[in-house]
Amino acid sequence: MKIVTANRLSDGRVIYAGVDNQPVDSIEQASVLDDTAAEIVLAEVAGRPDVFVNPYLFEVSDRAPSGRDRLKERIRSAGPTVGNSLLWEKA
Repeated sequence: MKIVTANRLSDGRVIYAGVDNQPVDSIEQASVLDDTAAEIVLAEVAGRPDVFVNPYLFEVSDRAPSGRDRLKERIRSAGPTVGNSLLWEKA
C-alpha cells in the first residue's frame, strides 16, 4: 500500500493526498492506496503544482512508513525537526 506526499506550495509544509485527493496535513488523514490507484492519484496531484510541490509515493504498512524510505518519511510525518528554539539575529 502507498501514500502520496508532497510539500505545500504556500508554506512548504508536508502534506498528503486525502479523500478526493485534497491536501491533508496528517498522515492519519492520508488515503492509503493500492499500486494502481496510487499512480493515478500521483498523476492527478502532480497536475496541481499550485498546491502540491514535488509529489511522490511511499510505502506504508498500517499507515506507518515502511520500505527503504521509512526513516525519512517518519521524520517528515512528525513535523519540522527544528522548532522555535533557533533565533536568528538581524544583521
